[in-house]
Amino acid sequence: MDRNDDARIKGRLNGDQPEAPRDGMGMRLLYMVIIAIMLSLSQTVLTLLTVVQFIVMLVNTGERNQRLADFGTDLGIWMAKAARYQSAASDVKPWPWTDLD
Repeated sequence: MDRNDDARIKGRLNGDQPEAPRDGMGMRLLYMVIIAIMLSLSQTVLTLLTVVQFIVMLVNTGERNQRLADFGTDLGIWMAKAARYQSAASDVKPWPWTDLD
């Protein structure tokens, strides 16, 4: 990953956040439970992605599949945004409540 990709990813994680109204504690708890389930599913998807990418690299003598790599990056950014909401570092809910960007 070159320096421009690092800057782009950093902007997606820590850039300008849309204004988000604060939810009541009951609604926040509901969102946190739903997001926790989604995070668990995303870890399973990441594990499958890792296995598939490794097999692709074995077959292609070390060449990775760029689409899988890009999907992994997007998934990681989503997971980071979800973790920020879960830890109350942000009031912005991750996709599907906001744009995936």
